[in-house]
Amino acid sequence: MAAALEETPVSYEDLADIEREFDDVETEIIRQQVELTTPLYERRSKTVSQIPNFWPLVLEQAPPDIDQYIQPSDSALLLSSLQNLSVSHFEISSPNTSTNKAAKGGDPRSVSIKFDFAENEYFENRTLEKKFWYRRARDGWTGLVSEPVPIRWKKDRDLTGGLLDMVVKAWEVEQCCPPSTSTSTNTNKTGNGNGRTGDRGLTPEQKALKKKIENTGMGGLSFFAWFGFIGRKVSAEESAEATALEREKRNRRKSSKTNLSVQNEEDEEESEGEEEEEDDVGMSLEIFPDGDDLAVAFTEDLWPGAIKYFTQAQEQDALSDADFESDDGADEGNEAAFNSGSENSNSDQESSGPPTKKLRSS
Repeated sequence: MAAALEETPVSYEDLADIEREFDDVETEIIRQQVELTTPLYERRSKTVSQIPNFWPLVLEQAPPDIDQYIQPSDSALLLSSLQNLSVSHFEISSPNTSTNKAAKGGDPRSVSIKFDFAENEYFENRTLEKKFWYRRARDGWTGLVSEPVPIRWKKDRDLTGGLLDMVVKAWEVEQCCPPSTSTSTNTNKTGNGNGRTGDRGLTPEQKALKKKIENTGMGGLSFFAWFGFIGRKVSAEESAEATALEREKRNRRKSSKTNLSVQNEEDEEESEGEEEEEDDVGMSLEIFPDGDDLAVAFTEDLWPGAIKYFTQAQEQDALSDADFESDDGADEGNEAAFNSGSENSNSDQESSGPPTKKLRSS
């Protein structure tokens, strides 16, 4: 039987503080791991650059968390044109990390995933880089946020059906004319003086994007729509303030073992309510809702396990070749037996029909 926490001197905040301290330790472990493994990844990159189609073969064996988002048209492009893939923890990865205070103080959970392509029939870009910043919101949420990456599609070759371009355009307009705090959570239908009208103060570009999403079947959407992922709109300034506030609250609980004042709690609840409304609007404009999960899969699975996946691809090819040769030998044997049987038992064959072909082994 579970003990009621109310009957103990332990609060839920006490437990939450312990969890946060575990998170702090894990973050430092990531920081040290990046420092120790960076030379190895650099060495690996130099080595695999000499192997033709290394990264296309790695992606061919990608784990389900990644493979589920790669459509046949994406696969054709990636397998034929991808030349290199790299992951970096850009907030701490700096040529002068030891002397760069910003780099030393950056969050190791922020990552950049870069793809280098050969010239291809789909887009003009030779490099596509998607950055993810690890942020904390005022309501306590933590996670990865990003910005849309434009792709210069060639004529009639946009694998996202125009969605990515619409996301980029809506984002650029919003950066030029950011909504005021009062308007971002206002539900009326009047404009705000920044070219924003209609649905919760959305810009015309955002309204068009929302309508396009609603009218488009999002199942089977191209992997390249991932470059349009944004996530929660938490600025670096808000994240820094939220982090400082969280540390202050934690230290206060440690020293006094008391909660913050009721007024502070009410202010936080009001802020959380406003942010939930903003999140609902943001999600309605998201073309790749699982973009942060895919970034984690690249960072924590495919990138460190690249040699393993390449080896699996080689083994798979070897098995396929062996099966093909085995099938060829079996087919030749069946053909010889068939010819021999035809000479000796034509009458039997007429009554029983042709012999059954050997099924190709899978």
